[in-house]
Amino acid sequence: MPTNVIMPVLGMSQDKGRVVHWLKAEGEKVRAGEMLLEIETDKAVAEIESPADGILSRILTQEGEEVPVTQVIAVIISEDEASRQPSATIKSEPVTQPVKVPSTPEARPVVPSPLAARIAAEHNIDLQEIKPDGGRIQKSDVLNYLSTIKTVKETAGFEARLKASPKARRLAAEHRIDLAQITGSGPEGAVLADDVLTAAAGLSPAVPSIPEDKPVTPNVLLQEYATPGTIWRLMAEHTTKTWTTTPHFYLQRNVNASRLLAWHKLVNENTAEKITITDLLVFIVARSLIKHPRLNTVWQDGRIGLTGEINIGLATAVEDGLVVPVIHRADQLTLSVIAARRKEIVSRAQSGKLRPNDISGGTFTISNLGMYSVDTFLPIINSPQAAILAVGRIAEQVVPVNGSVGIQPMMNLVGAFDHRAVDGARGAQFLKTLAEIIEEPIILLK
Repeated sequence: MPTNVIMPVLGMSQDKGRVVHWLKAEGEKVRAGEMLLEIETDKAVAEIESPADGILSRILTQEGEEVPVTQVIAVIISEDEASRQPSATIKSEPVTQPVKVPSTPEARPVVPSPLAARIAAEHNIDLQEIKPDGGRIQKSDVLNYLSTIKTVKETAGFEARLKASPKARRLAAEHRIDLAQITGSGPEGAVLADDVLTAAAGLSPAVPSIPEDKPVTPNVLLQEYATPGTIWRLMAEHTTKTWTTTPHFYLQRNVNASRLLAWHKLVNENTAEKITITDLLVFIVARSLIKHPRLNTVWQDGRIGLTGEINIGLATAVEDGLVVPVIHRADQLTLSVIAARRKEIVSRAQSGKLRPNDISGGTFTISNLGMYSVDTFLPIINSPQAAILAVGRIAEQVVPVNGSVGIQPMMNLVGAFDHRAVDGARGAQFLKTLAEIIEEPIILLK
């Protein structure tokens, strides 16, 4: 019986997903649990496992396409079914024969990246007209095409007396160089791409005349743009949406961390698994949320959603941005299990191998920048969650101790709260509980 592969639901606010890359091709054998494809949600990119053994018979959603959650995106059939279907071929090994590329542009398959397709659609550009530098149309290819069109329009009046290759015009537009100031090395003095690059490098600079009555301003034009990766773009889109739609308010608390440090030292002396300060904070926050369930809610469709689990997300920096893998049911886990789980999901996040369960279901987030020597910062809530905790470094400070002055290791905590779901009193009570446990961890035994 065929098995449908569906677009999974990876977040409470997710209603659609985008196929980023198929790791298997039609006709290939797959095994249950084997990585089948990469998808993009509103927060991250995750690898999706095959739900069954068999043959990937049909791919219904191509790379770059966005579809609603739960929609069927592929079909897997058993090997017996494949043998009874002449059209279902099995690929046991990668194709090693050279692939013939159609000679006509009309037959060339256009495979744009999701971002390139979006930009092309916004500018009503036919992707068939774009010739990519590589095997796939990227954002830079679309922007170059737009620059070429703009350059042609701007220089239409010079066509009769100024000759230049299309690439030269595009490069001139990118580098803000006047083609009329460049001596061409091509046929009949035509300006070639190399001529423009030489001028841009300053070997033969084009220096337009500047009227004496106008002040000379320094050249502050950007020379190039860095194209963000998918994770960075998702981070930018998600934080922008949250910041502009969620009414944040902040509460700050300075906490004595001397007992926390003593606890940290003690557990590492008696536990095989390496325990970090972040692990202790996950343990403490999870148990504090039991006493303050309103902080473990989500704001959705004008209602406060009460969650049945305490799932702590850890804001994690990766090469291409920020992701938030989740430790599920953290209130029911021991310190050692929390540490092992944290090590596992952070490792997968940093290697770009996150799985759907790693990023789904988060109800509260911790962002710890103490290891970067940051004292304090104001975080952005991980919507639709109602709160996030920012943790700064532990540093010695001069503070009052029993009526006198002393030096103590202090930690700064900042809570950011969604004012639609949490009020100031509830936020303050939550921080008070956190501070009490950090300053006297033995409270957890009561």
